Amino acid sequence: MREIHVREIEQTVAKLLVEANKVLPEDLCACIACGAKAETQALPKKIMETLLENLDAAKELDVPVCQDTGMAVLFFEIGQDVHITGGSFEAAVNRGVAKGYTEGLLRKSVVRDPFDRVNTQDNTPAVIHTRLVDGDHIAITAAPKGFGSENMSRMQMFTPAASREELLGFVVDTVQKAGGNPCPPMVVGVGFGGDFEYCAYLAKKALCRAVSLPNADPFYAQMEKELLARVNALNIGPQGFGGKTTALAVNIEAAPTHIAGLPVAVNIGCHVTRHASAVL
Repeated sequence: MREIHVREIEQTVAKLLVEANKVLPEDLCACIACGAKAETQALPKKIMETLLENLDAAKELDVPVCQDTGMAVLFFEIGQDVHITGGSFEAAVNRGVAKGYTEGLLRKSVVRDPFDRVNTQDNTPAVIHTRLVDGDHIAITAAPKGFGSENMSRMQMFTPAASREELLGFVVDTVQKAGGNPCPPMVVGVGFGGDFEYCAYLAKKALCRAVSLPNADPFYAQMEKELLARVNALNIGPQGFGGKTTALAVNIEAAPTHIAGLPVAVNIGCHVTRHASAVL
């Protein structure tokens, strides 16, 4: 049995949220650079080049890559041989969120209630997903999620009678309806299977996979390629002004489901689809 004090969790959460908001994953930056080279029209090419300049400026000035520093979404894989000491796990996570957003000077965007809209002033509470796994470690992924893209996401409960074209068409239609609202080029997370809530979880989890890593299953890896091509053929383009680069990647995650259902969720990420990870 290995002991991990809640203070370590708090400090790591704070660090990861600041890091994720200021530095994009290298493979995502590489995709944006490739998009800039691929564009042939002047306007979309200039927009892609400006996005790259923005990333460089954020790094040079040590500021967030986007003014919407998101709602804190945190994924934890907790080893069953870990004993968390020193207090409440959930309280420690939220202290880490508050610390990261306050000391890191990140915009605080969370309101305490959907109707009264009063800001919590520290970006808590976080959305926390935990999973018990083998081992004596805690793996943490912080994925701050802006709502320009989150608002464009959709979920639908299909039946097993739905055709492949209906399912893929739903994904493409979701991107088409989103248009320029989610600050394209986007990263598109897709969840197939599970049930109502787990399907949405899969789509969000898909956004945390490196865009350079295709799905391990060749069936879904091919589907990712096909969907990316179809999405980029929509000509929405960078920031919605037309062009070849509507999406940087399509990531799919799938899970077993019920004999009577086929849930599909699409979680849209903007060109700054952010995540950072650490292992304690």
